[in-house]
Amino acid sequence: MRLRQRCAHRPRSRQAGDALLALPLGLIVVIVLVDVLAPHGLPLGPSLLIVAPALAASFASTLVTGAVAALAVVGMLVIGLHGGHLLGGTMSFGSQFAALLVVSVIVTVFRYLRERHARELALVRRVSEATQRVVLRPLPHRIGPLRVGSVYLAAQEQSLLGGDLYAAVRTPTGTRLIIGDVMGKGLTAIGDAALLLGAFREAAHRQATLPALAAYLDHSVCWHLADAAEAEQVGECFITAAILDIPDAPPQVDMVTCGHPPPLLLHGQKVSILHAACPAPPLGLGDLTAAAYHVDTFTLEPGDILLLHTDGVIEARDARGVFYPLAERAASWAHHGPSALVHHLRTDLLAHAGGHLADDAAAVAVQRTPGRRPPGLPSAPQP
Repeated sequence: MRLRQRCAHRPRSRQAGDALLALPLGLIVVIVLVDVLAPHGLPLGPSLLIVAPALAASFASTLVTGAVAALAVVGMLVIGLHGGHLLGGTMSFGSQFAALLVVSVIVTVFRYLRERHARELALVRRVSEATQRVVLRPLPHRIGPLRVGSVYLAAQEQSLLGGDLYAAVRTPTGTRLIIGDVMGKGLTAIGDAALLLGAFREAAHRQATLPALAAYLDHSVCWHLADAAEAEQVGECFITAAILDIPDAPPQVDMVTCGHPPPLLLHGQKVSILHAACPAPPLGLGDLTAAAYHVDTFTLEPGDILLLHTDGVIEARDARGVFYPLAERAASWAHHGPSALVHHLRTDLLAHAGGHLADDAAAVAVQRTPGRRPPGLPSAPQP
């Protein structure tokens, strides 16, 4: 579908470019004809032909811009020959001809530099996309009995990846998820996120309990930060995270929270905030405090949606400084399903923030598909 749209877009772009190219070419023809047919006291060419290459450079390629500039120079020569300025060697015509030649060269060179910059930017973007696919692998739409939707918005300009992270791993009994937020931005934050994601994917299969998995991730982050950071920066770098275990049966979710914002449970039109009873400190601070990883258990009924998010979502502000009302907006989209929910969330969040976020933002929506519910489980918590 995307290939078909691109193929349809290219002819339209080429037609638009051809239509725009008629402007500088027609301008050269009109200026030359008017100057040739007008009285000798009305030299329009020297002052107006400069407009043609400048206009072409705004939309055409370097080759086309150079060709238009060459035609403008030829038009100037025609005007000079017809009016006797070229053979007469008048100082005014010579200076104007030199000005046209210099401006044409400058415009063509700047157009070439602009095209080279665009190619470099496109290459960087392709590398960024490849990095994102390796580091932050896209979550599948189905994981076992779960339907999943995810969205990622990087705050840094021209970047697809930042310090927020999420991942999912299938185990023999269910699905394990992590969502996190690295303190800071830029390449350092991306490196820390990549480290945590690699450690999670490696350990999620073999760590039997969530507390053991959280402790392992904390040790990995502590080791990495202590090895990479300066001595005075140790303790200033950390990663907030929520680690979840969603068994295929029964319909529940187990969660260990490490300084991360609580997720939302969308049950029909009701929204519950799943606060942790005893949250642990962020990952990377385990060596500074005796971390105890408490497991909170909540009910995840078939049809319910669990919405995980980073603080970049709830801390996004509009022009008046109002925070984004995630719980209120998410409740109105819950019936659309996880993928549609995060799609609406992305569009609405960017509109709320004026098209640009001050911090990276990520969200993952998880919905259990309908199935039998074992008896004896409590209902979903009320808001």
